[in-house]
Amino acid sequence: MGAGDASRQDVAQKLSQWVGVFESVTLHAAHQSVGTVAHTSAHSVSPVQVAALQAQCRQVQQTLVRAIEKPEAADTGARRGRHPLNQPEPPPAAEVDFAPYRQHYLDQQRSMKLMVGPLRNHLRQTLAQASPALRQLATLDAVWEQLLDGHGQKLLATVPVRLQRRFEHLRKLHTQPPAQDASLWRQPGGWLHGFNKELQAVLRAELDVRLEPVWGLMEAFSNAEQQSEQEG
Repeated sequence: MGAGDASRQDVAQKLSQWVGVFESVTLHAAHQSVGTVAHTSAHSVSPVQVAALQAQCRQVQQTLVRAIEKPEAADTGARRGRHPLNQPEPPPAAEVDFAPYRQHYLDQQRSMKLMVGPLRNHLRQTLAQASPALRQLATLDAVWEQLLDGHGQKLLATVPVRLQRRFEHLRKLHTQPPAQDASLWRQPGGWLHGFNKELQAVLRAELDVRLEPVWGLMEAFSNAEQQSEQEG
């Protein structure tokens, strides 16, 4: 067995843990139904359409990245005044709590869901009008999203829990003798500053995961436009 065969088996094995009997029936029905929409009319894919969709995808990505990287938390900061890392005076170790960071993370997750979901649906609608092949892809993507979204959300919900464990470990490590000067916690090299960078990196990684299907649809649409130009 080659490396490629082993890799495919590994993916199939992991996928089988997420897709049960009911989901398999739903997926099979989707495969059977995609042929019924293959004979409807289709519109040619234009470079203008591709460029416009690419711009929308980049705008959503950049908006979410800016929200992740800005020093003030989106909603929590508005209510509390400032992101916990930007408080002017360092609080006692006992008052350094993970709660504001959890709320900030949940706010960013909510923003991702509210922005990426409609973008993905818009891409599917556009692809469905472009060609029979892209219409089939859009149909299957919608089914896969329906089947896997619940599992994915459960996994993503565990991320703040793991971050809390990391936060508590760092807090304990740097508040035990010889403890780090609390005035340095939020400065470069301080443990709170480092934790905030870790939190941002995890959020960016989650954003990449959420956008992966979007970029996949976008790539298919772009390839169809290039093929249309070659045939024309």
